Amino acid sequence: MAGSTTRPDSVGGSRPDGPAAVKSAVRTVELLETLARAHRRLTLTELAGQLGYPKSSIHMLLRTLVGAGWVEADERGTAYGIGVRALLVGTAFLDRDVVNQVAAAHLAALRAHVNETVHLGRLDGSDVVYLASRESMHLLRSGSRVGRRLPAHSTAMGQVLLAQRSPEEVEQLLSAELEPVTPHTIVDRIALAAELQDVRVHQWASEREQDTLGLGSVAVAIPFGQPASYAMSCSIPLTRLTDAHKREVVQALLQHAADIGAMLRHLPGA
Repeated sequence: MAGSTTRPDSVGGSRPDGPAAVKSAVRTVELLETLARAHRRLTLTELAGQLGYPKSSIHMLLRTLVGAGWVEADERGTAYGIGVRALLVGTAFLDRDVVNQVAAAHLAALRAHVNETVHLGRLDGSDVVYLASRESMHLLRSGSRVGRRLPAHSTAMGQVLLAQRSPEEVEQLLSAELEPVTPHTIVDRIALAAELQDVRVHQWASEREQDTLGLGSVAVAIPFGQPASYAMSCSIPLTRLTDAHKREVVQALLQHAADIGAMLRHLPGA
């Protein structure tokens, strides 16, 4: 849109900037994203500390959002969490997202084939957002909730989607400093650039314990869109991540991703 730009923001997604941005709208979005990311209800003081805005401004927004059902307060009205109305927006996105719809059957078939937890995700700024998961039947398995957001540089899905872009585009997407999610996360930009170049050659990404200790993952991009923004991954406990199993998973991912891409390209208006 003319007159506006976006820049990465720590609360997820991107923060509107420039003359087209409306201050109250920006603050409302940031407030909702902060509450959505929290694992518990937050007090007014905690919200002001995280957002850097005056308590009076945040309190006014909270009152409006509580009244509309987007935010819920505790019995004393001193701590706040995301409300049920926010769920309606999230499920509406999933319901209309054509990639999510087409991928659903393939995720189920892939899980049945490799018996590992599989995911569908989308690149959003410098993060990957998880849109769907199917869990392994093994007792030892990984799990992931829909809506989970992780730095793209720390995940196989993120790396395979970053590799769809030029080095210059990757440089613009990523934050100035790459934060470690675990001690094994790649945080050196030169090392990450080399890793992404390997991904471009192989057409799949692989990581070990970069976003979750004890787990490795393999991912491929879904060939749809220029550049691709969706990917599928498989999370595997290191105790089962043998070379043979990894090859099996990579081939299955590549086949299902190709099938999804072909279906999407033949859908009217996709």
